[in-house]
Amino acid sequence: MQLFYNPDLNPQTENFAFDREESRHIIKVLRKKDSDILHVTDGKGHLFTTQITLASDNKCTVKVVSCEKSQPAKVQLHLAVAPTKMNDRYEWFLEKATEIGIAEITPIICDHSERKQVNVDRLEKILISAMKQSNQCYLPKLNEPIAIKDFLKLKCNGQLFIAHCEETQKQSLKTALKPNADVTMLIGPEGDFSEKEIALATQNHYVPVMLGETRLRTETAAIVACHTVVFTNE
Repeated sequence: MQLFYNPDLNPQTENFAFDREESRHIIKVLRKKDSDILHVTDGKGHLFTTQITLASDNKCTVKVVSCEKSQPAKVQLHLAVAPTKMNDRYEWFLEKATEIGIAEITPIICDHSERKQVNVDRLEKILISAMKQSNQCYLPKLNEPIAIKDFLKLKCNGQLFIAHCEETQKQSLKTALKPNADVTMLIGPEGDFSEKEIALATQNHYVPVMLGETRLRTETAAIVACHTVVFTNE
């Protein structure tokens, strides 16, 4: 199924038009014609079946034939991950985490962070592309970057974990996870969390965990955590 995205749709929508870029892709690249069927999501769980009424590469117009609502994942995973030094590694993480299944992402700025800014608009486009590619109807929520000390002041639901490399008492994530419970997981930068940040997280009820016996890159650790949570709750 070829999936398209339009955040302005709602269950009451009867007709709408794609923008010029999407219209050109539909008509010129995919060679769709009048009366062809297109599937569109609003990123909020709705899947719209539509039919082309005007096959124009400037303004492809469709009518909504049906609308279905898919169920969200039974476990909502929120990953708070420090930006990586190389942008492409963070973008890779976002793409793969979306494919695997994630509800929310927050870039956290830490004491050892080498990169303290991210291009939110570009990251949003990567999430949309990954959602469409994996035929999902829920777009992960991407938050603005935030300092970890401020993130720890926020109320997060479910189980709270912090993965770090310090030689302290930790349990494996797969052992600590409780099925059918939402998860918030902290993943640090290349230089790991500072001792002060780890202490602050544990004071705020984050449980220290390890993700395996080897030392992982930031983006790899995030993917391992994502897969472990999803696999545990299948």
